[in-house]
Amino acid sequence: MITVSNLSLRYGKRTLFEEVNLKFTQGNCYGIIGANGAGKSTFLKILSGEIDPTSGSVSFTPGERMAVLSQNHYAFDEFTVIEAVMMGHKEMYAVMKEKDAIYLKEDFTDADGERAGELENLFAEMDGWNAESNAATLLSNLGIKEEFHYQLVKNIDNTQKVRVLLAQALFGKPDILLLDEPTNDLDIHTISWLEDFLAGYEAIVLVVSHDRHFLDTVCTHVVDIDFGKMTIYTGNYSFWYESSQLALKQRADQNKKMEDKVKELQEFIRRFSANASKSKQATSRKKALDKINLDEIQPSNRKYPGIIFNNLGREAGDQILRVENLSKSLNGELLFDNITFTVNKNDKIAVLSQNSLATTAFYDILMGRDKDFKGEFKWGVTINPADIPADNAEYFKGKDDNLIDWLREYSPGEKDDQFIRGFLGRMLFSGEEVLKKSNVLSGGEKMRCMISRMMLQQPNVLLFDEPTNHLDLESITALNNGMRDFRGTILFTSRDHELTQTVATRIIELTPGGYIDKLMDYDEYIDSDVVQKQRDDLYATA
Repeated sequence: MITVSNLSLRYGKRTLFEEVNLKFTQGNCYGIIGANGAGKSTFLKILSGEIDPTSGSVSFTPGERMAVLSQNHYAFDEFTVIEAVMMGHKEMYAVMKEKDAIYLKEDFTDADGERAGELENLFAEMDGWNAESNAATLLSNLGIKEEFHYQLVKNIDNTQKVRVLLAQALFGKPDILLLDEPTNDLDIHTISWLEDFLAGYEAIVLVVSHDRHFLDTVCTHVVDIDFGKMTIYTGNYSFWYESSQLALKQRADQNKKMEDKVKELQEFIRRFSANASKSKQATSRKKALDKINLDEIQPSNRKYPGIIFNNLGREAGDQILRVENLSKSLNGELLFDNITFTVNKNDKIAVLSQNSLATTAFYDILMGRDKDFKGEFKWGVTINPADIPADNAEYFKGKDDNLIDWLREYSPGEKDDQFIRGFLGRMLFSGEEVLKKSNVLSGGEKMRCMISRMMLQQPNVLLFDEPTNHLDLESITALNNGMRDFRGTILFTSRDHELTQTVATRIIELTPGGYIDKLMDYDEYIDSDVVQKQRDDLYATA
């Protein structure tokens, strides 16, 4: 168990947490949520001992071992991959190294023999003789091929390093597991394996993630950081979000009778309890939801940006987009080849690829930024497309205008300050924030500006390349809802499983050997054996 007592953290005049009291118990997975800058990662660092709180304390049940997902991609560069993973169990690794050092001594003494015997017993108790094979299994499950297991960590790429560090954290089944953005740079199949692993894990898990599908799958509880306080709620992220929205709606409805409100909340809990029985965390989550106190359901103080794309400047005709034999190579590498398809009116297409360079190149071609390609494409005459690229640096580089002037540049027609201020207010830029210089914004603020720019352009076709990058959960949720409710056509690429599943009605996957085009949702697509065989064949012939 982890006990947090009267915990506070202050940086100068800024208070992140104040008098926090929490308990984390065995067998539960806690999703830490909060706006960007609320202190989610900082809280994990306090628990791990990396930083000290201003006041208060954290205590653990004696004898429990903690593991932390390292954020330093270079700390283990001089070790082999397999050894870096085994270093995740610090006590076992220390015993192993001391034992090996004794056996290498030329002047081996009786005392050395006694110590070696003690270490051998400790090593066996820690399952040390299976350590290497267990580490290899973890690496393989996380997509690291056996040929890399004995290479130095510095010789593998960053996406593989992320997986090695994750394997290191999971190694040896720690009693307490702290994970900060564990799904970063993982593909959908590896994320699914991690979800299964954590769903069956019986230790204490605390996880920070912007992946709502992942939080929904693995979490039994949510820890909400808001206004310097932390509150634990039963259920996953969707339960927390929908229940807080329901409570907010009920609070605004002054005329509704109390008994009607109670019935509505009870029905809400029953519905989620029934859905929980189908999830990977079914047993623990359903038991928790069945016992929930109605008083636990409270309206959230969190603010959501107003993302609405339905203010169309012109209704789209039936001819949206035609792509013919489109091919693209980059530095001698074929990204995609002979892509041919027609976009139909109101299609919402998730564009996939194992190589993110391929999807980015695809959008750059369609938006006219890339002229070096083979084949052709043609937009319909009524189409006004707008896009949000993966890299938005060019829109802010070298500019020192404030947000009002920055956004006015992308507004059709003359727009006065009051109009722009109102628009920025909807995107959570309030008061003096609208006078901030555009070139000093954070990644999340820049993305909200780009979304504002897109809405002002009044497009009838939207293109998104990884639009959830840098956004907090509230902005991701608002963007998801805006895309889902948009009455026009969308082409988008996103690693956010929930967004892709709830928005896409059609999937197009680009490969060097061709493409796949299916009218189905995302879950159907990734679960389809027919699609998997087609994908394997395309990559095999590339």
